[in-house]
Amino acid sequence: MVHDLTPDAARFVDGRGDGLLHVFVPHATAGLAIIETGAGSDDDLLRALDDLLPADDRWRHSHGSHGHGRDHVMPAFVTPFLLVPVLGGHLALGTWQSLCLVDPNRDNATRQVRLSFLSG
Repeated sequence: MVHDLTPDAARFVDGRGDGLLHVFVPHATAGLAIIETGAGSDDDLLRALDDLLPADDRWRHSHGSHGHGRDHVMPAFVTPFLLVPVLGGHLALGTWQSLCLVDPNRDNATRQVRLSFLSG
């Protein structure tokens, strides 16, 4: 699953001035990515992760659904934290960049994302 967090993050930093947005997802199977969404890149990311980390029986971590062990390896490749520059209370992302939660784990649909603002 890829979920676009950009609108929520933009509301969080609105009017805060210059600084850094720190985004953290406190889950063992989730990560964060800055990618283009809506043009297939989010599906391409999931496909690339499936190619790199197949959901099969090779994983020692074997509880949960079939291939769930790979979900616990994924955050080593898609980090659970990001820093995004904020200028004048606006995310300083590129035109096609979106801040996204990435989580292939089908066993738990509930996720938290922690946002912190560091003034600067």
